[in-house]
Amino acid sequence: MAVDELDTRILTLLLEQPRTSVREYARLLGVARSTLQARLDRMERDGVITGTGPSLSPAALGHPVLAFVHIEVTQGHLDEVGDALAAVPEIIEAFSITGGGDLLARVAARDNGHLEDVIQHLINLPGVVRTRTEVALRERVAHRVLPLVASVARG
Repeated sequence: MAVDELDTRILTLLLEQPRTSVREYARLLGVARSTLQARLDRMERDGVITGTGPSLSPAALGHPVLAFVHIEVTQGHLDEVGDALAAVPEIIEAFSITGGGDLLARVAARDNGHLEDVIQHLINLPGVVRTRTEVALRERVAHRVLPLVASVARG
């Protein structure tokens, strides 16, 4: 889907001022409220905007240990294991990947012992062959999309 200059201005405002009203966004952009709402609706429908809720900190929720777990799966069991991962609350996202492993899960844990418990649970899931875990020491670049939006606007 093509994102034009007005769309990138809208997206930039959404990211920089997420708690502002649609009316205020329209005023700041110098467009009609109905125009802005139509653009927002289209970008939601097209999957450009995927959520509007708050970003939450696992660390502030008592889970400061962040790890990335590579999961190797028995051939033909990827969907089954993927569904089982969705039932593990400590897994905050998971992806099918290429390279070393079949799945990559981002895991939030209370401490290292809790992380070990989560990993042991994953190892015991039907279809899981082995896991490899990497613990994050410090976040160097927080999740962000604003630089990408700016790049699209320039492009």
